[in-house]
Amino acid sequence: MDTAVSTPQLDVAEDLLGLLRATTTEPRTDTQLEALTLAVAADLPVLLWGEPGIGKTAALTQLAEALELPLTTVIASVHEPSDFAGLPIIGEDPARQGVPMAPPDWAVRLVRAGKGLLFLDELSTAAPAVQAALLRVVLERRIGALQLPPGVRIVAAANPRSSAADGWELSAPLANRFVHLQWAHEQDVVVRGLGGTWPRATLPKLDPRRLAESVDFARRAVCGLLAARAALVHQLPGNETRRGGAWPSPRSWDMTLRLVAFATAADASREVLSLLVRGAVGDGPGFELLASLDRMDLPDPEDLLADPAAAELPDRGDLRQAVLDSVVAAVRARPERERWDAAWKLLVRALETGAPDLVVVPASTLASLRREDWDVPDAIEQLAGVVTVARNADQAAARVKSTAGVGR
Repeated sequence: MDTAVSTPQLDVAEDLLGLLRATTTEPRTDTQLEALTLAVAADLPVLLWGEPGIGKTAALTQLAEALELPLTTVIASVHEPSDFAGLPIIGEDPARQGVPMAPPDWAVRLVRAGKGLLFLDELSTAAPAVQAALLRVVLERRIGALQLPPGVRIVAAANPRSSAADGWELSAPLANRFVHLQWAHEQDVVVRGLGGTWPRATLPKLDPRRLAESVDFARRAVCGLLAARAALVHQLPGNETRRGGAWPSPRSWDMTLRLVAFATAADASREVLSLLVRGAVGDGPGFELLASLDRMDLPDPEDLLADPAAAELPDRGDLRQAVLDSVVAAVRARPERERWDAAWKLLVRALETGAPDLVVVPASTLASLRREDWDVPDAIEQLAGVVTVARNADQAAARVKSTAGVGR
């Protein structure tokens, strides 16, 4: 007879569950996680959009642990508006003292802790009245008579209306208070995570020497774009679904300015910056700002004309084309023999260091600027073959197109 004391099966089950829960993290490039942590560092409310089961809640739990912030989860859809606006508490003399709005217990715990991550889950299943009550929570960090401390960050999650249980479209005022990030799974991250190792969330490392420079850069970028494109300052979408996402307004441009400054100080990748900018003001205005940022980094055409032999041209084809076009435009604005010759030398340098087809249009335009008393520079001979080949190719393509049209 076996006299050994058997271990209760539930205790064994708990041991097995403990082993399954035991995971570790590793430093790993994860663009969407980097975008999330940078927005959290910038103290901006973030809204994660994704299908059910994609890992939004798990990402927030891991983020709170990594940042050593107590996580407070509030399911927005199961609360009443008064839970966020505050519950009226009648005192001894309401006629003289008024009726204070008492905050819920979770808000009091956040204030006592002095810091934390407030996670507003299932936001797209919250009724319009609840969404209205959340406006002050998200923007002013106020719940009833209670002000959340600066150490509290706000992140929300939502499912698209099509996949949300009794879902609602997000109201335009509430949507415009968030940086919207599309949360999608990456196969290798999921596979490695299920194997026990997930990406580690870390706050971006801001360079203290670049803070003032980063703010100046962000202000020049955003203000420069809006000065040239007044229509982008405020564009309330006509479609109800699009109103529930990212769109440009003075508020969201202010968030964008902050994001650009933080991304610059942290030397964030272009992919991360793209997610954040488009998540604040929408895809169209976001891409325009990104293009404007590229142009801000382009070299001054006058500097290139002053010393074409030492010119450093961008590697990206579209940026290189923009630089060459700006040089030709500068010569056209002030046509002088020395500047014209310098432009030809720059085109030769571009031919030697990049794709030949990028110099065809600038070379043709520059040739048209020649004055009768200007000698043809030696550089033209080096470019003549490229221009001739390109023109012959264009003419051949035109003939093929013309023949195809006749045969129809």
